Amino acid sequence: MTNVSLGRYVPYNSFIHRMDARNKIFCLIALMVAVFISYPTYEITFIVGGAFAVFVFALLMISHVSVKDIFKSLRVLWFFIIVLLIINIFIPPRDASNVAFAMGSVNVYWEAIFQSLKIILRLVLMIELTMILTATTKPLDLTYGLEWYLTPLKLIKFPAHEVAMTISIALRFIPTLLDETDRIMKAQSSRGVDFKHGKISSRLKAIVSLIIPLFISAFQRSEELADSMEARGYDPKAKRTRYHILRFSLNDLFTFLLVGAIMSGTIILSHYEFNLQTQSFIPWYCLILICIFIYVIIVGIIDATRRKA
Repeated sequence: MTNVSLGRYVPYNSFIHRMDARNKIFCLIALMVAVFISYPTYEITFIVGGAFAVFVFALLMISHVSVKDIFKSLRVLWFFIIVLLIINIFIPPRDASNVAFAMGSVNVYWEAIFQSLKIILRLVLMIELTMILTATTKPLDLTYGLEWYLTPLKLIKFPAHEVAMTISIALRFIPTLLDETDRIMKAQSSRGVDFKHGKISSRLKAIVSLIIPLFISAFQRSEELADSMEARGYDPKAKRTRYHILRFSLNDLFTFLLVGAIMSGTIILSHYEFNLQTQSFIPWYCLILICIFIYVIIVGIIDATRRKA
């Protein structure tokens, strides 16, 4: 549980850490849109997905987020992967016609396997992008960024600040609750509770012995947080000043244009139904990979120069 990085801020003076929180939120949404765009063939889907995987890996290196911890945190996806494969085996896509192998009287189609891999790839990229945002953005800056995007809704009396604060607190408490879960599991294991072995009924009882203390602890922490905010005079409806002012810099402009170009390129690929037989597809794909490589080198040089200074 302690290996999960979602919601855990990692302090560092990297290029992504110094970006404006508003720009990082926009880039996250734009990259999510690009990741979930559908393409005419599975070949194009996995080729573009591979390029995204390289880009996300470069972002992980730039932001100094531990790749090892991220892979450990993705272990929880194994259950989802198994369930997804079972569903696609018994309920294959409508256009499935190529049989990969047979399991008794049940045929497993290549289309079902590719469909499962596509969903898994998108899910992994989505989780990693979210981890990069939460690991490189302070909770308070994330609140300011969300509130800035919700500001137009204040015209219709929408509680923008309250919603932004709620989302920020929820993200902040993810690692706290995971640590608490790990602590309770160790305490219950020392009392003889077995979470990994035994019949389904005994394992359900073990889960109940975990969930009830976790809920009680979560309610206690929320009450303590509310009391501390009230003791400090927090009023969500009052006019507030800010110690840290968000500013859009040249680095933000460069990243904004890069992410905008990536999203535009994926939309063009999907709309005009590019495939491997398209004459200009391979040159453009190689150009995108070269641009990602140049982006990593430039950002690395900038970070190294700042550290020396």
